[in-house]
Amino acid sequence: MTDPIADLLTRIRNAIGAGHSSLLVPRSRLKLAIVRILKAEGFIEGYIDIDEGPQGKIKVFPRYDEENQAIIRGLVRVSKPSRRKYVGKHDVPRVRNGLGVAILTTPRGVLTDRDARKAGVGGEVICYVW
Repeated sequence: MTDPIADLLTRIRNAIGAGHSSLLVPRSRLKLAIVRILKAEGFIEGYIDIDEGPQGKIKVFPRYDEENQAIIRGLVRVSKPSRRKYVGKHDVPRVRNGLGVAILTTPRGVLTDRDARKAGVGGEVICYVW
């Protein structure tokens, strides 16, 4: 697999499209950090870090509203292995005028766009979520 982050985002997109209550993805530190941010921002109900085998897995529980519509309306990979997208501290993007979240890898770790602006750092834009 050439892009494990795109695989994580696609699995989440497919699970919410099918209305599944949970999904399993192979674990990595970056994927775990992305899932933590999705939980903190309220896009998913929660996750469980399963330590089995050499790599482990993450069980993600998508969040739905009272009409069984997914809370995540859009999930887009921005920086790809073939074309990375880096932004400076003054160019950190806003997603849907602040209604969405951009997830970035920065020297201070994986942060949301708001946290990166507050910390005054730029970095690689991983994805947009709204």
